[in-house]
Amino acid sequence: MINPGGVLLVAGVDEAGRGPLAGPVLAGAVILDPGRPIAGLADSKTLTPVRREELAVEIRAYAIAWAVASATVEEIDRLNILQASLLAMTRAVAKLVPAPLEALIDGNHVPRLGCTARAIVRGDVTEPAISAASILAKVARDAEMCALDRVFPGYDFTRHKGYPTPQHLAALERCGVSPAHRRSFGPVRRLLVPQNARG
Repeated sequence: MINPGGVLLVAGVDEAGRGPLAGPVLAGAVILDPGRPIAGLADSKTLTPVRREELAVEIRAYAIAWAVASATVEEIDRLNILQASLLAMTRAVAKLVPAPLEALIDGNHVPRLGCTARAIVRGDVTEPAISAASILAKVARDAEMCALDRVFPGYDFTRHKGYPTPQHLAALERCGVSPAHRRSFGPVRRLLVPQNARG
């Protein structure tokens, strides 16, 4: 689709949160406006939290369209993390208004979309729209993990965002598995096995 200004609507799409042991996986989708470029877009993992927040404000203000969507812990455990990530991407793109003509997906898998799509390995480095999507997804997921920290304060989700750090693994051993944890992931699944059956 081409908007009234004659801009070809291409969305960048990326996810955040495939590796953690807890919390949802989130995806961002962004259609950038060529007439309103945003300086400093980069892979979200290379940016400081403060810079990510600053860029997220600009992206939401200047993009033609943007959206963030998620797949729940339950969906991750039922589908597997790859399929849940693709589901979150599908949901994010479906929320874009106007809808894109094409979607550029970070990585080497393409979700089912209502438009043509192309996977680009390391696209969050080479494609500004994908960089923007990665930033929105990361900022939204970090906020989600901070919210979960208030619900489940024993795990320090605000600090590690659910990733399997030594502190998180120690908290899992100490506090047990919370409803926010992904039961299909090895370190969590192991704790659900009765002690005498772990070998």
